[in-house]
Amino acid sequence: MAEQVRIEKEGAFGSVVLNRPEKHNAFDERLMDGVTDAFRALGTDPAIRVIILRAAGKSFSAGADLTWMQRSADYSEAENRTDAERLATMLRTIDTVPKPVIAAVQGPVYGGGLGLVAACDIAIGSDATLFSISEVRFGLIPAVIGPYVVRAIGMRAARRYAITAERFDAATAERIGLLHEVVPLAGLHDRVTAIANQLCENAPGAQAEVKALLRAIEGRPLDPALGAETAGWIARVRAGEEAREGIAAFLGRRRASWNPGDR
Repeated sequence: MAEQVRIEKEGAFGSVVLNRPEKHNAFDERLMDGVTDAFRALGTDPAIRVIILRAAGKSFSAGADLTWMQRSADYSEAENRTDAERLATMLRTIDTVPKPVIAAVQGPVYGGGLGLVAACDIAIGSDATLFSISEVRFGLIPAVIGPYVVRAIGMRAARRYAITAERFDAATAERIGLLHEVVPLAGLHDRVTAIANQLCENAPGAQAEVKALLRAIEGRPLDPALGAETAGWIARVRAGEEAREGIAAFLGRRRASWNPGDR
């Protein structure tokens, strides 16, 4: 049986590939655990600078596998909670991995699949892609993916699309913030590669700090406590080895040690 999740490495790039095309890359226990394990592995691999989330086949992800969901209907509430926490762990692992993550969205995304896209730092999609927060069609709710989707598209758009379950196109996904860019399918790989190369020009430690910083300040009031915390944050980073190297490289008109230059 083919692995449901593949890891592919190309230089400083590591791809996590959803590999269940016959099921439209729908989630079950094996796929979710595979994604979690793959992100943990790439997140601690010193040779990898950027992680790209891809999918095999025509669909990016159809969300939860309905056969798996049908089995879960016979589970106790505690067993269903365990399954839901597996999804939560997968999304949290993607969100908190210290390296930049790009979603390369080549095909339709439904239900829980939107959580995958929303958990990534950057999302680039094909112009032919369709989306739907489809849970209510099945008597379900987008509970675990909800915080990630709301963070990406805002409460106003989430209220509409989560209760209508209507399909929306890539242009709409870009307008509401789920996608950062929309490109023709034939150009998706090149655009994602270009962004990944640009990410490699920047300091990896600083990128990890930025991700942690933005999670820490999200939704907080602009009060003196936040000012003091962020002042302490930049003071710590500014005194670090990476900052000294970056400033010295700029003043010396040379590439910083982490910047591979033209590829």
